[in-house]
Amino acid sequence: MTRVIGPGAALGVLGSGQLGRMFAIAARRMGYRVHTFSPEADTPTGQVADVEVVAEYEDLDALRAFARQVDVVTFEFENVPIVAVDAIETITPVRPCGMALHTAQQRAREKQFLADRGFPTAPFGRAATLDELWDAVARIGTPAVIKTAAFGYDGKGQHKVTTPADVEHIWTAIGHQEAVVEKFVNLQTEVSVVAARGIDGEMAHYQPFENRHRDHILDVTTTPAAITPSLAARAAEIARDLLEELQYVGVLCVEFFVDTDGELLVNEIAPRPHNSGHLTFDAAITSQFEQQVRAVCALPLGSTRLLAPAAAMANLLGELWEDDEPNWAAASRFSDVKLHLYGKSEARRGRKMGHMTAMGQTTDEALDRVISARDALLI
Repeated sequence: MTRVIGPGAALGVLGSGQLGRMFAIAARRMGYRVHTFSPEADTPTGQVADVEVVAEYEDLDALRAFARQVDVVTFEFENVPIVAVDAIETITPVRPCGMALHTAQQRAREKQFLADRGFPTAPFGRAATLDELWDAVARIGTPAVIKTAAFGYDGKGQHKVTTPADVEHIWTAIGHQEAVVEKFVNLQTEVSVVAARGIDGEMAHYQPFENRHRDHILDVTTTPAAITPSLAARAAEIARDLLEELQYVGVLCVEFFVDTDGELLVNEIAPRPHNSGHLTFDAAITSQFEQQVRAVCALPLGSTRLLAPAAAMANLLGELWEDDEPNWAAASRFSDVKLHLYGKSEARRGRKMGHMTAMGQTTDEALDRVISARDALLI
């Protein structure tokens, strides 16, 4: 029988950004101690953790020392070298496992994993050379999107190709590195499902979130998503099947495209809590961050039910601070809107970040409330 890791234990987190910060808040509220490991100091997670370890992910001695001080290790950031996970696993459990991380942190491996198991994706091809890139574009057709296989997020490393003449220029732009070519999808909307699996195979999922982006960065999320009940059920089924295929322990997010024909396509998976699930911190009985604590500590999973019929989240990005300090007084007059600030994010070039959440009887009501509060910051 798997040992339950009870309150009072120390939980290790690889990564130190906004997701780790909210994980640490949830864990400490439950009575756990939190240690965070990353190359940066005074991080969003480090500011609320019990211990902040500053070292490179390639420093295996530092990782082993970190592992000896905690009862289990999890992630808030997937771009951790697999050798780091291997080093930690010799000392303390890592949840989710290294195989799940290895699959999700590289687009080519992830796409092949999905295709090999029959999950629906946009047509794609893999390319490690310029000749292979030419061949993949010819096979997939244009328009298409060329994406770097590694270290891509928020639209980074992505280029739209409209004619074969674009290929060589894009190959130079991505630094001659391995890439994935995907058929361009005519979108109806984008949705995500955040789901969790416990060590005993118990699973739970939140109803789908609908996501809108600005400059390739998540701008607002609403739930329930404006999709048919059958499509919502199918998205949840796919998320649960992926958890099983990966023998996953923890919280996983599956991002979907819904094309103009109403077809559901898996875009990518994230082996951690996800930005689109931020609203669960205030709007659900159990947040995605508490769910992660529960899963990795072998506790029963919590209820994913919303506290209101609908909820919305709006991101706060660094441009709010470009000219002057935001008008906190004006925004705080929206007393039913919850504000979260994370501090500076190194991943966003040192910009300050945060989000706001509102609830309502409908998604339109919740969205109007949270957008009005965000707009008030700029008055």
